Amino acid sequence: MRGGAKPGGAARVLIAVSRYNASVTDAMLEGAIEAYTDRFGAGESLEIVGVPGAFELTAAARAGAVCGRFDGVVALGCIIRGETPHDQYIASAVAEGLTAVSVSTGMPVAFGVLTVNNAAQARARAGGKKGNKGREAMDALLDTIEVVRVIETGEDEGEESTRGRVVPDKAARTGGTARGVKGKR
Repeated sequence: MRGGAKPGGAARVLIAVSRYNASVTDAMLEGAIEAYTDRFGAGESLEIVGVPGAFELTAAARAGAVCGRFDGVVALGCIIRGETPHDQYIASAVAEGLTAVSVSTGMPVAFGVLTVNNAAQARARAGGKKGNKGREAMDALLDTIEVVRVIETGEDEGEESTRGRVVPDKAARTGGTARGVKGKR
């Protein structure tokens, strides 16, 4: 695998976190670190870099993707709607930029950028009643790294694979969850 992760070993992950709206992004960062340590124990294979704002996440993600030291990147930020459409331009640029980094480099990049109407919505998604989107982004990244590893190597860790992890399913009538695909079809 790219950054040198061994099958069953801890993935090497870069977390790029926006310092803008730090009261929210710091909580998201805590959730991301917690998700990583829940999966792998210590966070020795994590590197965290702060960037000025959400727009700069793309540059940090690209640097992490091409340096050869990481298996994936989590981008964390918070864009709150203002009086002008500025937030929409930033959100669109960040989403497109992070997608481009992943597609052009082959490196999994998780989109942990909140795009909300107000600070209350942001807090609710940074460890509040709507969960922690930083944690969800890290879980998504680690699952994707595992899937990419299986595709690249053909080696599956079976039932212990992260592909069987329960994930949110907003489409379920009961608001429940769906289980990831297990095994080969």
